[in-house]
Amino acid sequence: MDIYKKHDIEQLITGNPYVGRGIVAGQSENGRYAVAAYFIMGRSSNSRNRVFTKKNGEIFTEPFEVSKVEDPSLIIYAALRKLGNKLIFTNGDQTDTIYDGVKCGATFAGALATREFEPDKPNFTPRISCMMTLDKPLTYEMSILKSEDENGCDCCRFTFSYKGQPGLGHFIHTYVTDGNPIPTFQGEPERVMIPDSIDEFTDKLWRGLDENNKISLYVRYTDLCTGEETDRLVNKNK
Repeated sequence: MDIYKKHDIEQLITGNPYVGRGIVAGQSENGRYAVAAYFIMGRSSNSRNRVFTKKNGEIFTEPFEVSKVEDPSLIIYAALRKLGNKLIFTNGDQTDTIYDGVKCGATFAGALATREFEPDKPNFTPRISCMMTLDKPLTYEMSILKSEDENGCDCCRFTFSYKGQPGLGHFIHTYVTDGNPIPTFQGEPERVMIPDSIDEFTDKLWRGLDENNKISLYVRYTDLCTGEETDRLVNKNK
């Protein structure tokens, strides 16, 4: 087994019906861009009734049809925010927890110490988070907060720290695949290839995600020299 292999992300997720919500962070092959991606999937009508919207450079999940919203507590949140040279993106309202904590001097892990996995028994969906520091060299931290056991008795906290490497990204997602209860992500973030083209990367991710369960995808490339941002937003609900 080659533990240092960089996977093609489309090949990695194709055929998997449910990887849940996913985060990718890394650096383009030419070293020029910091790359961030976040996607959501859903099995229930409540989860599928969502779109990504962009407001003032920040990304939010919002209802597609407001009249059909059943429980907004775990599905409506700010998914991506920027604080100075920090880009923060997560699968829940811990985006705001990290933003507020770092703004007041806390570390990424310190801010997340106040949070735990989602209270959606029996799945206990993990909270996955990333904070990129858009400097040269690029650095980023990723986190997963997950249940200790099937009863939700305690929270396990894992933080991973990386220095950007050209062409390398790290991919973390909430679930292994579909199930009942849904099995949560295991091990370290997976190593994936990051191309120079934002359209190529966006297309690979969107094609790889299961057609029945994918909902929305957001990808941002940030030029590490100029700070210029290029992004792509894809919603299944139009």
